[in-house]
Amino acid sequence: MIPPPAFLFLAVLLFGLGVLAFFVKKDLLTQFMAVEIMLNAGNLAFLSLAKAFGRAEGQALVLFVITVAAAEAVVGLAIIVVVFRQRRSLRTDELKDLKG
Repeated sequence: MIPPPAFLFLAVLLFGLGVLAFFVKKDLLTQFMAVEIMLNAGNLAFLSLAKAFGRAEGQALVLFVITVAAAEAVVGLAIIVVVFRQRRSLRTDELKDLKG
């Protein structure tokens, strides 16, 4: 059986990779996927800590986070599709005129 600290280390690694991808990549869709990776890393951390402490609250919280992430994915992808239809690009450096 894999110990919970190994899962916690994996969660930290995934979160770090998500943050790195969000700031390095300039494509809106890739940044959106990086945010999803960070949410899943948080879920993995909650599950590993729930397993380590033998509590079910972490699992219940993960269920809520998955629900919010699904709703965020629907709204986020809809916004990305609308931006792409109007601008014909998903590069964030080309979308700076969307302010205000």
